[in-house]
Amino acid sequence: MPNLDVVILAAGKGTRMHSETPKVLHTLAGRPLLAHVIDTARELQPARIVVVYGHGGEQVRERCSTPGVEFVRQAPQLGTGHAVQQALPLLKSDRTLILYGDVPLVSVSSLRRLTARQARLRLLTVELDHPAGYGRVVRGRDRSVRRIVEEKDASAREKAIREINTGMLCASTADLRRWLDATDNRNAQREYYLTDIVGLAAAEKIPIATAAPDAAWEVLGVNSKDQLARIERIYQWEYAQALMRSGVSLADPARIDIRGKLVCGRDVAIDVNCVFEGRVVLGDRVRIGANCVIRESEIGAGSEVLPFSHIEQATSGTDNRIGPYSRLRPGARLADRVHAGNFVEIKASTVAEGSKINHLSYVGDASVGRNVNIGAGTIICNYDGVNKHRTVIGDDAFIGSDSQLVAPVTIGRGTTIGAGSTITKDTPPGELTVSRAKQVTITGWKRPTKKQG
Repeated sequence: MPNLDVVILAAGKGTRMHSETPKVLHTLAGRPLLAHVIDTARELQPARIVVVYGHGGEQVRERCSTPGVEFVRQAPQLGTGHAVQQALPLLKSDRTLILYGDVPLVSVSSLRRLTARQARLRLLTVELDHPAGYGRVVRGRDRSVRRIVEEKDASAREKAIREINTGMLCASTADLRRWLDATDNRNAQREYYLTDIVGLAAAEKIPIATAAPDAAWEVLGVNSKDQLARIERIYQWEYAQALMRSGVSLADPARIDIRGKLVCGRDVAIDVNCVFEGRVVLGDRVRIGANCVIRESEIGAGSEVLPFSHIEQATSGTDNRIGPYSRLRPGARLADRVHAGNFVEIKASTVAEGSKINHLSYVGDASVGRNVNIGAGTIICNYDGVNKHRTVIGDDAFIGSDSQLVAPVTIGRGTTIGAGSTITKDTPPGELTVSRAKQVTITGWKRPTKKQG
């Protein structure tokens, strides 16, 4: 949005959070509160975004520093008016929008309404049934805004007002400079209130407009862990509703967590207690069982992920069956019609079309060919204590149960490995390879007994 600067106030300590972590770095949907506000501000395409930080200093900069965002420190912290004053030297546009790093749910559409060019000062306000804790909007007989009174400074009559000030406002930058210069700290908190500019504008008979958010919950702030939990549930509920409107079937919309972006095709079904982190893509007709965690991964069309599976930075092709209790670690690349069954772990490996690893196996740093069957209890020994080594398993190979393939090793095309074998050398294609010690019985051997005393 041309000729608009955004200032995000993020200097608060957050005493009621009872944490060493700065308040704006506590997470909503897996990301810092401040990061959500920055992302929303970006969608307005302002000329610049300035974050005013204080408590936690460099932590805030390190966690939330992104291109196009400038940071300025408020020290000491003398109130919201004082905080905005720290940003004034960086502001060049005609108008300035003030947001808060601990109010992460405000929508772009609400902010577009707030920044509409209809007044030199425009406030985002909302009526609440229980307005305790918020500054009240005091209006005159003609319904014009006269001032904002903070609750600690409000009279009993003023506390009965239901229209509250969210703190978010859009003002002429030139007016903002002049008004802030005229503020003082003669109040209960001994702070410089940003809200005092409202009374100064009214005294100059400058019309003050108001705008309302799309929903009252958009303006909820975070001052404590219970408030953080409340907005987490609101965020997740709203995301779940959006998924269902797009055609996704959720077994229970109250029991899903999206901590990033979830992209779904048609006829996707998700059972309860699933967590999606980062960017996750689910193709058409994908079914996700209960209690799965999927992070930065893509699941192809027609696939099923059974309960309690964990998938991270992996890709899975079409018509695959994963789980239950499977773990796909970073670098796992499954082609189409692959089975990875219960208690199977795959890491940094490719598994070609039609192959099956159905039970209790570890496949690491390997290339598995087409139509391979890997029996239960098979382990690829990829680590020699210092370095990782790769294993290649050719098409149509059959690996018997309880085998160990000691990398680096190549299993030839069509090879059969007898159950219980330890393979340390390359095997020829199309042959049976067996590696077992001779079975013996030791007569007279006694089991050890527990020592007394």
